[in-house]
Amino acid sequence: MNIITKLLGIKYPIIQAGMVWCSGWKLASAVSNAGALGLIGAGSMKTDILEEHIKKCKANTDKPFGVNIPLLYSQIDDVIDIILRENVKIVFTSAGSPKKYTSLLKEKGVTVVHVVASAKFAVKCQEAGVDAVVAEGFEAGGHNGIEETTTMALIPAVRSAVDIPVIAAGGIASGSSMLAAFALGADGVQIGTRFAASVESSAHEDFKKLIVNSSEGDTKLMMKKVVPVRLLKNKFFEEIQKAEDSCVSKEGLLALLGKGKAKKGMFEGDLENGELEIGQVSAIINEIKPAGEIVEEIMNEFYEKLNSLLIYKQ
Repeated sequence: MNIITKLLGIKYPIIQAGMVWCSGWKLASAVSNAGALGLIGAGSMKTDILEEHIKKCKANTDKPFGVNIPLLYSQIDDVIDIILRENVKIVFTSAGSPKKYTSLLKEKGVTVVHVVASAKFAVKCQEAGVDAVVAEGFEAGGHNGIEETTTMALIPAVRSAVDIPVIAAGGIASGSSMLAAFALGADGVQIGTRFAASVESSAHEDFKKLIVNSSEGDTKLMMKKVVPVRLLKNKFFEEIQKAEDSCVSKEGLLALLGKGKAKKGMFEGDLENGELEIGQVSAIINEIKPAGEIVEEIMNEFYEKLNSLLIYKQ
């Protein structure tokens, strides 16, 4: 047991990221049943759908699970009401300041963790009263930090800046990378891309196949004028690239982005015209596996690599 497993009531210090269009109740419950922490991704769910997923997750696991809430969500107050009404005990917040809702959630007995991309913001989160922070490096998929700080640089910076637990994210998909994060000062890891390509992920099967077939250099951080997001390269990516190269305004990029592009690509499987959010580590993922097997493999490799390094103490 370490500080993260104790805080979250889990066996292993692994958190499955609450990814849009990937992290429904099936994935969250499977990860939680394997001893890690599953998160339902509220960012791609209407409030009634979120409530349904929470109820189904409760019915399929008696282990702790949580909900990831992007704080820019247009119906955020309704989401908070659902969280409290359904007695969800763990909330990961992202994409905004945790100041407004952290005290309310904690008063109701909810553990609050916020995602950051800088040591400066980690300090603000600590001041806001969160229980832990996820320090997410530039390698991560989806929405990202504009500074492009890599995980290896970010984790020790955040660790030295705050006293609360630090969870590493970005570029982590194996026991080896988990061990590296711990060596840098992390108390746990949050993993997205590896679980996006799991059997229980709600992503479209064609998107999962594209993830495991991707290679080094197939992703890039885009749309920094609007909101930085790491994408797999496709026709939609090329349109964004061309617009950015032509110095299109923020408003122009928003118009090009439109609505429903992520759903079109990740959930409906339009691999050319949809937005495909995924991390750099997709290049080393070669197989779609059940989430429970993924957790087990990561922990087995973590202990194996840790034991192999201990020989240097002899």
